[in-house]
Amino acid sequence: MLNTLREDIKTVFRENPAARSTMEVIFCYPGLHAIWLHRMEHFFWQHKLRLLARLLAHITRFLTGIELHPGAKVGRRVFIDHGAGVVIGETTEIGDNVLLYQGVVLGGTSLKKGKRHPPLGNGVVMGTGSIALGNITLGDGCKTGSGSVVIKSVPQGSTVVGIPGRVVEERNSHITDLEHGKLPDPVAEAIKLVLDRNSKLEERLRQLERKCDMEISEGQDKDRERIEKEFGDGEET
Repeated sequence: MLNTLREDIKTVFRENPAARSTMEVIFCYPGLHAIWLHRMEHFFWQHKLRLLARLLAHITRFLTGIELHPGAKVGRRVFIDHGAGVVIGETTEIGDNVLLYQGVVLGGTSLKKGKRHPPLGNGVVMGTGSIALGNITLGDGCKTGSGSVVIKSVPQGSTVVGIPGRVVEERNSHITDLEHGKLPDPVAEAIKLVLDRNSKLEERLRQLERKCDMEISEGQDKDRERIEKEFGDGEET
């Protein structure tokens, strides 16, 4: 147990450059408190002490601002940064080395009992305010941009942005640290492609119009020369 606690503290230092001391991490990081308390709540949940587990989870929510259902399965070295507004549903499964920022929601879309929340693979990073809904899988190493809403399963190593979430192609795979200012916008890129195509078509149309005007002008000149030769200069036609 002590080794696990040390591992959790080291995870905070690794994921958050604002961490200054061990005492600060232990007493001032609600994301760490939520993970520690969840382990106890999950123990009670597994041993059929459901009411006690839910009551403790409710107290944890009041203390930390993080709603982490005691039935959720949480792996090792998981860190919830800041944590305000994070909601994690009952059947959620979170792998190892996962990083969740404030406002993340791992929610369900079905009213039926059973598996209805997303499983997250190892090394997943979910940006501020991002949401994953339903029994969908986020593969190992996936990253979601701020405010993204993921409603379909995502293959491992992908970066997802937008509403609904769209997988960014591998040409943008250099985004490894989820720097939100560098995240691409697939919708904007699609619009840009359409505008570029439209500009090219307009230029081609102008070229065709100039060519037609030249042909018409040349045709008129030839007609004028023919008439002058046939009737002579200055004669009425």
